[in-house]
Amino acid sequence: MSATDARDTSSDTSIGKVDMKLENQIIPVSDVDRAKQFYERLGWRLDDDVAPLEGLRIVQFTPPRSGTSVTFGQGLTTAAPGSAEASLTVSDIEAAHDELASRGIGVSDIWHGPPFPVEARQPGPHPERASYGSFCSFTDPDGNTWIAQEITTRRPGREW
Repeated sequence: MSATDARDTSSDTSIGKVDMKLENQIIPVSDVDRAKQFYERLGWRLDDDVAPLEGLRIVQFTPPRSGTSVTFGQGLTTAAPGSAEASLTVSDIEAAHDELASRGIGVSDIWHGPPFPVEARQPGPHPERASYGSFCSFTDPDGNTWIAQEITTRRPGREW
């Protein structure tokens, strides 16, 4: 089995029986209010903005129809602002690109091929619109990078 083939873990006793879902990702920002305005402009749902202690502020947003949220604020991480890289899955890369652009987000052109290295990227969506094959990207005001990847059909074992 190649590294890209999905693993059937249904009978794998080394896999725990407890559900583990990625619920939240912390991203480092330098200006909490500027980041909040950016993620509001993306159209993401504001879940929370609290300051329970002096020196601690927690702001949480969730992308549309996502089970995972992003959190940023003050006193949450020692990571350098702009050092996060994350990905979003979208059902239609062209529609996602157009929506980002319409919201005033500086989104890259659409490309296909591997996302890394940058030199391997080919312009435009995948010619056959193959699932996992088309991308675009944008950054928040601090330079945290988001790569949107079109997925229309999940590989076996990766269903939603």
